[in-house]
Amino acid sequence: MECERILDKLISLSNKENLYGMSRYGINTSNALGIPIPKIRLLAKEIGNNHILALDLWNTNFHEAKILASMIGVPEILTSDQMENWARDFDSWDVCDQTCNNLFWKSPLAYYKSFEWCRRNEEFVKRAGYVLMAVLAVHDKKRNNEDFFRFFPLIYEGSTDERIYVKKAVNWALRQIGKRNNVLNKKAIEVAIDIKKINSKTAEWIANDALRELQDIKILQKIKNK
Repeated sequence: MECERILDKLISLSNKENLYGMSRYGINTSNALGIPIPKIRLLAKEIGNNHILALDLWNTNFHEAKILASMIGVPEILTSDQMENWARDFDSWDVCDQTCNNLFWKSPLAYYKSFEWCRRNEEFVKRAGYVLMAVLAVHDKKRNNEDFFRFFPLIYEGSTDERIYVKKAVNWALRQIGKRNNVLNKKAIEVAIDIKKINSKTAEWIANDALRELQDIKILQKIKNK
């Protein structure tokens, strides 16, 4: 009953006029209601943490219901099977990113899932592996440099994947790790230079875009001041 009530609330917030704008950004709108993220966040705040409801909402298969589920899920209750099931359901880059950023990275399983998923073939599962690397670099303040050094070979391996949502996630991971501190910045620049040497247009784009940011004077100053 609770799931039906929340789903009715989501439907009441729907705005089909937003679907065109969403699709222009590459969002899969086949099961979307056109609800802006801020409105979903407000609803999530109203609901609070509710893992059972999160599972039920996810299973409705509505685009925004999945995003809401990621906002109210409880990371301590996440199991490996649930993370796998949700990852397999990713059908749009924003659902992937929201789920990783709102919920998955907070799980003790996140670090290990990043290794597993970036080796998978499914586009959005593989993206999730690299998104987790990027999000952990930003939010997991206690993790040591060695844990991030282990990501670099996987970033190098993924740099020739031409699929847009994978290559952008590989680039994102490299940039975020490289902005974490001076030690990782130097290593990320080295890795980007190695990636640039690969005979691949995708690898060249990833490397050039990362180097542009990682060698920017303002970025370097921010890293120094951390």
